[in-house]
Amino acid sequence: MIGDFRVIPVVVLHDPASADDLGAALVAGGLPIAEVTFRTEGAATVLRRLAQRGDLTVGAGTVIKAAQVDQAYEAGARFVVSPGLSAEVVRRCQALHLPVIPGVSTATEIIAALDLGLDTVKFFPAEASGGLPTVKALAAAFPQVRFVPTGGITAQSARSYLDHPAVAAVGGSWMVAPDLLAGKKWDEVAERCAIL
Repeated sequence: MIGDFRVIPVVVLHDPASADDLGAALVAGGLPIAEVTFRTEGAATVLRRLAQRGDLTVGAGTVIKAAQVDQAYEAGARFVVSPGLSAEVVRRCQALHLPVIPGVSTATEIIAALDLGLDTVKFFPAEASGGLPTVKALAAAFPQVRFVPTGGITAQSARSYLDHPAVAAVGGSWMVAPDLLAGKKWDEVAERCAIL
């Protein structure tokens, strides 16, 4: 599901009332997917409003507790992303048949993800953890794993990640930057979605 889009907008939206405008901009830009981070009070509301549109694949990001999995699931999340690897979060997602992509940055964490039955992981924080050279090294050791690098990825660097066969998708915020969302610059959001 994630790999169908290749680029996942990582959304931090403080104003739930803007969710529909954001959803329309993502769709207009040809990127009908969003990872709504659970870093704001209204995250579940934003997720629910985006999911109710019916023309977006919406997931929850920054999920670090099993209770947040339930909250995301009830709001309509179709996938869950975590900045780290929590067995509790993974198992709760598996119980709900909800795809989960935990964050890893080391071989040990990848092995732990494999032990939990996963084969797709978020490589995070990508740029701070060595970027594409590290992805290449980890992919060589774990050919069965697909990576979703996130953290510091830009419109300029995304293509080099996406060209690597082990990369399922990249997560980024350049198309949903805080200043664009705060300024309600929906046309620019749509334009940035269409860059790749």
